Amino acid sequence: MWNNKLCMILTRYRFINDDDHMRLLKETGFDGFFTKFEDVDNYARLAKKYSMTYQSVHAPYNRARVIWHDEGEEGDKAVTDLTACLRACADNNVPISVFHAVVNFDIHNPTQIGLDRYGKIVQEAEKLGVKIAFENTEGEEYLEAVMNEFASSKAVGFCWDTGHEMCYNHSKDMLALYGDRILCTHLHDNFGISDFNGVIQPSDDFHLLPFDGIADWDYNMARLDKTGFEGMLTFELNLRFEGRFQTEAYFKMPFERYVAECYMRACRVAAKRKLATTHV
Repeated sequence: MWNNKLCMILTRYRFINDDDHMRLLKETGFDGFFTKFEDVDNYARLAKKYSMTYQSVHAPYNRARVIWHDEGEEGDKAVTDLTACLRACADNNVPISVFHAVVNFDIHNPTQIGLDRYGKIVQEAEKLGVKIAFENTEGEEYLEAVMNEFASSKAVGFCWDTGHEMCYNHSKDMLALYGDRILCTHLHDNFGISDFNGVIQPSDDFHLLPFDGIADWDYNMARLDKTGFEGMLTFELNLRFEGRFQTEAYFKMPFERYVAECYMRACRVAAKRKLATTHV
């Protein structure tokens, strides 16, 4: 068995409302959920209704490039967006917000203005009592920059994304770098980098159910065990990836069946943890 509770992304689909979606996660066996930065008050209300843990809010990342490389209004708007997300978390007792340090594959030069802007955001997180978990994505230089800059802040930690590690980080062991500061996980599967020349493609990031790609889950959980992480195992899974056939089988399932399959795969992953003995 295992001692980690299980958490699942809650994404809005046109065929199911938030209430029914939350109820289905609860009835299937999930202990918690996370969402994008949208309608946080309503999700928090539903979390209380169904006795679910609102584990985190994924902060907007559409301006994660300009925070570093726009010295004007757009960069300042990025600070406003991220600060608003932190305040929504604090207002609704959501303990973690997950950030992308950057987006885009063609920039590799962190700037002081970006660190200064993140400094303001981190100060707000410290004041509000909300933790920022920087996720491993493309642009590892930017992740390294923020993790080094805010190494002493108790408000800053790491979100380990297994799929990104495979297709954005060339299967580099990101837990070896930041596992001592892990706050949460985004667990999912894919087929690694599809380009034989090693060129990273955003379309490689399928967010498949565990065991439907090439991830080594024994290896992954052994590395997670070494960190001593005892938080929820959070799964960021994608019902459909537009334009790619790999997720079509999920989309054709009844939604209840898909969620049940997500839960069963999550249990299989959790059971691979060696430090666990009982499910609490």
